[in-house]
Amino acid sequence: MTPSSPVKAGAHPGTTTTVREAVLDLLRAFDMTTIFGNPGSTELPLFLDFPSDFRYVLGLHEGVVVGMADGYAQARRNASFINLHSAAGVGNAMGNIFTAYKNRTPLVITAGQQARSILPFDPFLYSAQATELPKPYVKWSCEPARAEDVPLAIARGYYIAMQPPCGPVLISVPADDWSRQCEPVAARRVGKLLRPDPDVMAEIAQALDKARRPAFVIGAAVDRDGAWDDVVELAERHKAGVWVAPMSGRCGFPEDHRQFMGFLPAIREKIVSLLGGYDCVFVIGAPAFTYHVEGFGPHVPPGATLLQLTDDPNVAAWAPVGTAAVGSISLGVRELLQRTAAPVRELPAPRAPLPRAEPSSPMSVAYVLQTLAEVRDPASIVVEESPSARPVMHKYLPMLQSETFYTMCSGGLGYSMPAAVGVALAKPQSKVIGLIGDGSSMYSIQALWTAAQLKLPITFVILNNRRYAALTEFAPTFGFKPEDPLAGTDLPDLDFVSLARGLACEGVRVSDPAKLPDVLRQALASPVPILVDVEIA
Repeated sequence: MTPSSPVKAGAHPGTTTTVREAVLDLLRAFDMTTIFGNPGSTELPLFLDFPSDFRYVLGLHEGVVVGMADGYAQARRNASFINLHSAAGVGNAMGNIFTAYKNRTPLVITAGQQARSILPFDPFLYSAQATELPKPYVKWSCEPARAEDVPLAIARGYYIAMQPPCGPVLISVPADDWSRQCEPVAARRVGKLLRPDPDVMAEIAQALDKARRPAFVIGAAVDRDGAWDDVVELAERHKAGVWVAPMSGRCGFPEDHRQFMGFLPAIREKIVSLLGGYDCVFVIGAPAFTYHVEGFGPHVPPGATLLQLTDDPNVAAWAPVGTAAVGSISLGVRELLQRTAAPVRELPAPRAPLPRAEPSSPMSVAYVLQTLAEVRDPASIVVEESPSARPVMHKYLPMLQSETFYTMCSGGLGYSMPAAVGVALAKPQSKVIGLIGDGSSMYSIQALWTAAQLKLPITFVILNNRRYAALTEFAPTFGFKPEDPLAGTDLPDLDFVSLARGLACEGVRVSDPAKLPDVLRQALASPVPILVDVEIA
């Protein structure tokens, strides 16, 4: 998230207003006039005489609320404002708060609290430890000591949320605080871009110039920080083979580029094998590396130098080897473009072309995604959550432009269906495609209702294999044989068309591969949300 905070003229000394009005003025100054929420009793005072220049986006579950706000914040490059209900509401939202933390998404979350006067009596629906409940997955949490301090706390929360690495913050606000008198709080300009250490950047530039065969490993922060074009230029200058970091939630490099090599898995030995032959590995905007299973041996190929540019000092601290610069990805890459030359190197060998996926009944995931790639506009935005299909998506549904792919960096389900709603709200001129697994969709199916109420032109494509396929595929890692039964993974008898229509969203089912292209074209042309339930093998 790169823009600087807006500036509002300072308040006149000695003037007073209500906490509610002071907060609303701050939100206007921060360009945060969309409020995401699912209201409860302790939040109602905020909405008294709801201002006409604000928009309230209702989600039918707190997890959906946070997912929508996350997508909206990422697509706008500014923090979203969320209003949750006390302890129960924050608890319901924690899965997607965790995902927002991993996504590095700036969110300002307010949570209702019972009135201060009855807090000593353990009142109904209060939060006993409001600031501790969301930890450790918020950057900062606060319940102001005085009602008068609420606007200052929200301002501070915004600045913290927007500082790299971005992330969610939470402010607990007692119900009787909103009507109290306080002094207005002026929004301030607080910079976001942090320059990496020049000496470390000089070392990285020198290592890149000296390398014989460099590899770049691109992470989500490249696209988050608006560094796509500069990274492409730097990779082309150094004739580097470009890989995507494990579990990346954004696309940071065009996947049809001559130098694009593919995706690294979250397995140490396989990463080392795929990077074999490179003598310099430069990780940009990602950890080095994210692992999913226990591994052994070196973290990079023997003899290879590991370099890293990250906006997260914690990531730099736990990296087991190599040289790391900490700071803005966009500033760092621009500095390397100024510092490095264009060494004489050969381009890496291109990837072998993929065979075409052929139609079958039931359809393969490859055929469905290949067809979607052929009928969609390359500028359309894919918001994906289908873990078992993701390796196939990497091959058959390439992402070609900046800010056209979003998913969760956390591995937690229930994010992408509501996130598609948030992205569509933020980018009303773009077509948004929610590519969701059948199992994933049931974590946040309520998002369809909000999409329908707002008449957002989202095409939700459900990849329906009637099971939690990712678990079946992952089971051999833990010693399961193909013939071993795996409890709790079958999902029969889910009727997604009926579920969609019950939530006021149109739905259509397709099982015939010959009909798939036309069904997808019609769905992509729809001016309102539609769900396409695709039966796959």
